[in-house]
Amino acid sequence: MSVSGGPAQYEIRVAGVLDSHWAAWFNGFQISGQGEETVICGLLADQPALHGLLTKVRDLGLCLISVRRLDGLAGDEGRRGILARHGRRPRIVRSGPVPLRQRRAV
Repeated sequence: MSVSGGPAQYEIRVAGVLDSHWAAWFNGFQISGQGEETVICGLLADQPALHGLLTKVRDLGLCLISVRRLDGLAGDEGRRGILARHGRRPRIVRSGPVPLRQRRAV
């Protein structure tokens, strides 16, 4: 896995508590409450997929606390760890590109 792209496991923390029914909105990601926060975990195909997921967080009006790339989970050992924690094989989520606004030259 390269630093700039490719599949990677992410952990996104938001303020407030979302129940597991929101997993469908977040493409089947693992949703878990931790106190007054919600942790959204899953495997994303690339950076555009991450930006697509963050757009969903924004569209719901959620307060983003943190986004963490879990780099150590790329190999077989990481996959076994994900299976042990979540009881299922991670799914790579692909998202369409997020449109970028072009800057005008001043």
